[in-house]
Amino acid sequence: MYLRRLASLDDRFPPNREISVMGGFQEYSVLEQRAAGHSTHAAISERVISTGSEHGLRREPVTWHELIAGPGSNLFEYVDCAKATGLTSAEPFQAPAKSRPIREERNRMSKVRVAVAQAGTTVFDSVGAVKLIDQWAERAATAGARLAVFPEAFVGGYPKGTNFGAVVGNRTPDGREEYRRYFAASVQVPGPVTDELGEIARRHGIHLVVGVIERGGNTLYCTGVYLDENGTLLGKRRKLMPTASERLVWGFGDGSTMEVYDTAIGKVGAVLCWENLMPAARMAMYQQGVQLYCAPTAVGTPAHHATMRHIAQEGRCFVLAANQVMRVKDFPDDHPRPFGDDPETMVSNGGSSIIGPLGDVLAGPVYDEEALLVADVDLDDIIRTKYDFDVTGHYSRPDIFQLRVDRTPRPAVILGPAE
Repeated sequence: MYLRRLASLDDRFPPNREISVMGGFQEYSVLEQRAAGHSTHAAISERVISTGSEHGLRREPVTWHELIAGPGSNLFEYVDCAKATGLTSAEPFQAPAKSRPIREERNRMSKVRVAVAQAGTTVFDSVGAVKLIDQWAERAATAGARLAVFPEAFVGGYPKGTNFGAVVGNRTPDGREEYRRYFAASVQVPGPVTDELGEIARRHGIHLVVGVIERGGNTLYCTGVYLDENGTLLGKRRKLMPTASERLVWGFGDGSTMEVYDTAIGKVGAVLCWENLMPAARMAMYQQGVQLYCAPTAVGTPAHHATMRHIAQEGRCFVLAANQVMRVKDFPDDHPRPFGDDPETMVSNGGSSIIGPLGDVLAGPVYDEEALLVADVDLDDIIRTKYDFDVTGHYSRPDIFQLRVDRTPRPAVILGPAE
């Protein structure tokens, strides 16, 4: 595990005072030591783990390597432990540990800090995009966020302005070559790039939702990938319906990825770009209890911002909308330029935001510049607001309206067992 002090412990606690840090399901008793001329460091002698029973607590020895500060502590974030603490020995400091009972109802903290990265990316260059994700994830983690949402097609790129050489009835050789280059920048899920993203998430201790161009066989998909703070790839979300000319280069996702993931920070799901205008897609997410509704997009219009506010109010959830900021100069020199040759001309203008469950704007929208949007959200607000409106509960009329969602995979070919 990795640790950094966000504030000097000397400023927060007197010498030799024992402190407790909550870490999800675990509570740690931490004894701070000081020695003249040496860095302040922390060590722990044992951890106390709730077993799920009324009074069940289990104690285990633990070394400083395992020290982790979770939600509810503003003292630490994940970074290199040795650098942060100045501790060079792997031996635990043996001190008497004190603990307080863990409240069983607090399986997760209701309050969590979330972030949206409104950033430009490297079109047709997945290696460069991953480096940018690392930088923005570090910024988000330093700001105390436990979730960072990135825009649609951040890895692989959103090739705005090109037509891939297609007109009705004809495709050009140059357009086919452009598609080949786009395909080369796509990623496999799971694959080496998602492994890198997992390492970024683990290193910074942050959940990530990232828009990627996924390669499935020889078809490309506009996809969102989910990674938890341990670096685990939770799953992916393929866009159901590419919009207009996107259908030239992206396949259609099926219902098998219409999933909401129950994480340590709440229930996380994603709906991409204009899918957010599909009432049935939204209802499928609401039915699964989505709390952190992630909306990677390529749209930055005022009308889209209004849609985000509507969704938050309709679903009684927090909406995190993420769009890129891109100028003409951010695209390759040989990329088509229907927006003109001025390198500063805006091609994608942002408009990212974070919205509360009554449609209240918590951060943004920000236009025409890169920005890290951060907001503290209280998941208990979802319960408070569903008191008078629950679109898939007491405010539904299943005797009149019903929605069926087919979440089975739909491959084009199903091969039976070999004879």
